[in-house]
Amino acid sequence: MSYEEKGTWQYLVIAVVGYAVYLSLIVPQLAAGVAIGDVDYVPAMLWTIGGAIVVAIVLRIVVEIFAPSDSTRGDVRDRDIDRLGERVGSWFVVAGALGALVLAMLEAEWFWIANAVYLCFVLSAVVSSVTRLVAYRRGVPAW
Repeated sequence: MSYEEKGTWQYLVIAVVGYAVYLSLIVPQLAAGVAIGDVDYVPAMLWTIGGAIVVAIVLRIVVEIFAPSDSTRGDVRDRDIDRLGERVGSWFVVAGALGALVLAMLEAEWFWIANAVYLCFVLSAVVSSVTRLVAYRRGVPAW
Protein backbone atom coordinates (compact mmCIF):
# COMPACT_ATOMS: atom_id res chain seq x y z
CA MET A 1 0.00 0.00 0.00
CA SER A 2 1.41 3.38 -0.97
CA TYR A 3 2.08 6.23 1.43
CA GLU A 4 -0.78 8.23 -0.08
CA GLU A 5 -3.24 5.35 0.15
CA LYS A 6 -2.38 4.79 3.82
CA GLY A 7 -2.98 8.48 4.43
CA THR A 8 -6.35 8.26 2.70
CA TRP A 9 -7.44 5.38 4.93
CA GLN A 10 -6.35 7.33 8.00
CA TYR A 11 -8.19 10.47 6.82
CA LEU A 12 -11.39 8.47 6.29
CA VAL A 13 -11.26 6.78 9.69
CA ILE A 14 -10.39 9.99 11.54
CA ALA A 15 -13.19 11.93 9.84
CA VAL A 16 -15.80 9.32 10.73
CA VAL A 17 -14.58 8.73 14.28
CA GLY A 18 -14.16 12.46 14.95
CA TYR A 19 -17.71 13.21 13.83
CA ALA A 20 -19.03 10.26 15.84
CA VAL A 21 -17.30 11.66 18.94
CA TYR A 22 -18.83 15.07 18.25
CA LEU A 23 -22.30 13.57 17.90
CA SER A 24 -21.82 11.56 21.09
CA LEU A 25 -21.24 14.85 22.91
CA ILE A 26 -24.10 16.78 21.30
CA VAL A 27 -26.94 14.27 20.90
CA PRO A 28 -27.34 13.63 24.66
CA GLN A 29 -27.90 17.36 25.17
CA LEU A 30 -30.59 17.35 22.49
CA ALA A 31 -32.14 14.18 23.89
CA ALA A 32 -32.25 15.78 27.35
CA GLY A 33 -34.45 18.52 25.92
CA VAL A 34 -31.89 21.34 25.94
CA ALA A 35 -33.09 24.16 23.69
CA ILE A 36 -31.12 24.47 20.44
CA GLY A 37 -29.90 27.93 21.39
CA ASP A 38 -28.53 26.55 24.66
CA VAL A 39 -26.70 23.50 23.30
CA ASP A 40 -23.03 23.81 24.16
CA TYR A 41 -21.75 22.73 20.75
CA VAL A 42 -18.84 25.16 20.22
CA PRO A 43 -16.34 23.57 22.66
CA ALA A 44 -17.29 20.07 21.46
CA MET A 45 -16.82 21.08 17.83
CA LEU A 46 -13.50 22.83 18.45
CA TRP A 47 -12.13 19.96 20.52
CA THR A 48 -13.15 17.28 18.05
CA ILE A 49 -11.73 19.19 15.08
CA GLY A 50 -8.52 20.00 16.95
CA GLY A 51 -8.30 16.45 18.26
CA ALA A 52 -8.74 15.05 14.75
CA ILE A 53 -5.84 17.19 13.52
CA VAL A 54 -3.56 16.02 16.34
CA VAL A 55 -4.61 12.37 15.93
CA ALA A 56 -3.98 12.58 12.17
CA ILE A 57 -0.43 13.83 12.71
CA VAL A 58 0.38 11.29 15.41
CA LEU A 59 -1.25 8.40 13.54
CA ARG A 60 0.66 9.23 10.35
CA ILE A 61 3.94 9.13 12.29
CA VAL A 62 3.06 5.91 14.15
CA VAL A 63 1.98 4.10 10.98
CA GLU A 64 5.18 5.09 9.20
CA ILE A 65 7.26 3.87 12.15
CA PHE A 66 5.61 0.45 12.27
CA ALA A 67 4.76 0.01 8.56
CA PRO A 68 7.10 2.28 6.61
CA SER A 69 6.32 3.06 2.99
CA ASP A 70 8.92 2.57 0.29
CA SER A 71 8.64 6.25 -0.60
CA THR A 72 6.70 9.25 0.63
CA ARG A 73 6.77 10.84 -2.81
CA GLY A 74 3.62 10.52 -4.85
CA ASP A 75 3.75 9.58 -8.51
CA VAL A 76 1.51 10.62 -11.40
CA ARG A 77 -1.13 8.07 -10.43
CA ASP A 78 -1.26 9.41 -6.86
CA ARG A 79 -1.69 12.95 -8.14
CA ASP A 80 -4.48 11.91 -10.53
CA ILE A 81 -6.26 10.03 -7.76
CA ASP A 82 -5.88 12.97 -5.39
CA ARG A 83 -7.25 15.35 -8.01
CA LEU A 84 -10.25 13.06 -8.62
CA GLY A 85 -10.98 12.76 -4.90
CA GLU A 86 -10.78 16.51 -4.39
CA ARG A 87 -13.02 17.16 -7.37
CA VAL A 88 -15.70 14.80 -6.08
CA GLY A 89 -15.44 15.85 -2.42
CA SER A 90 -15.42 19.58 -3.06
CA TRP A 91 -19.10 19.48 -4.03
CA PHE A 92 -19.98 18.85 -0.40
CA VAL A 93 -17.97 21.88 0.73
CA VAL A 94 -19.90 23.97 -1.79
CA ALA A 95 -23.18 22.45 -0.60
CA GLY A 96 -22.24 23.26 3.01
CA ALA A 97 -21.46 26.85 2.15
CA LEU A 98 -24.72 27.24 0.25
CA GLY A 99 -26.65 25.53 3.01
CA ALA A 100 -25.08 27.83 5.62
CA LEU A 101 -25.89 30.83 3.45
CA VAL A 102 -29.53 29.81 3.14
CA LEU A 103 -29.76 29.07 6.87
CA ALA A 104 -28.26 32.49 7.65
CA MET A 105 -30.74 34.18 5.31
CA LEU A 106 -33.55 32.37 7.11
CA GLU A 107 -32.05 33.57 10.40
CA ALA A 108 -31.69 30.02 11.70
CA GLU A 109 -30.00 29.32 15.02
CA TRP A 110 -26.20 29.40 14.84
CA PHE A 111 -26.24 25.78 15.97
CA TRP A 112 -27.83 24.71 12.67
CA ILE A 113 -25.51 26.83 10.56
CA ALA A 114 -22.36 25.54 12.25
CA ASN A 115 -23.54 21.95 12.17
CA ALA A 116 -24.50 22.14 8.50
CA VAL A 117 -21.00 23.34 7.63
CA TYR A 118 -19.34 20.73 9.85
CA LEU A 119 -21.47 17.90 8.44
CA CYS A 120 -20.60 18.92 4.89
CA PHE A 121 -16.88 19.03 5.75
CA VAL A 122 -17.16 15.50 7.11
CA LEU A 123 -19.17 14.33 4.07
CA SER A 124 -16.54 15.88 1.82
CA ALA A 125 -13.78 14.00 3.65
CA VAL A 126 -15.68 10.71 3.51
CA VAL A 127 -16.73 10.96 -0.13
CA SER A 128 -13.32 12.15 -1.34
CA SER A 129 -11.60 9.37 0.64
CA VAL A 130 -13.92 6.67 -0.66
CA THR A 131 -13.46 7.99 -4.20
CA ARG A 132 -9.67 7.86 -3.80
CA LEU A 133 -9.74 4.35 -2.34
CA VAL A 134 -11.93 3.09 -5.18
CA ALA A 135 -9.56 4.75 -7.67
CA TYR A 136 -6.59 3.03 -6.01
CA ARG A 137 -8.29 -0.33 -6.51
CA ARG A 138 -9.93 0.18 -9.93
CA GLY A 139 -7.88 2.97 -11.46
CA VAL A 140 -8.71 6.52 -12.43
CA PRO A 141 -11.56 6.70 -14.97
CA ALA A 142 -10.64 8.26 -18.30
CA TRP A 143 -13.25 10.97 -18.69
